[in-house]
Amino acid sequence: MAAKTVEERIQAIDAKIEKRRAEIEALEAQKQKLLHPVTMRSVMSKLKEQGITPEEVAKKMGIEI
Repeated sequence: MAAKTVEERIQAIDAKIEKRRAEIEALEAQKQKLLHPVTMRSVMSKLKEQGITPEEVAKKMGIEI
């Protein structure tokens, strides 16, 4: 069994770093969802601020009310 070269060891470390970065990004996204939850109330208030009525939203979504 041959010892790994320095380059191989560096590649293995780089792969581990990239894996951890992806995990951190996923955790950051979860954190942002918790800090800034999207609720129907917040969506409707933003729409109201923009002058869009619930009826217009329903029409765009293809929902008959």
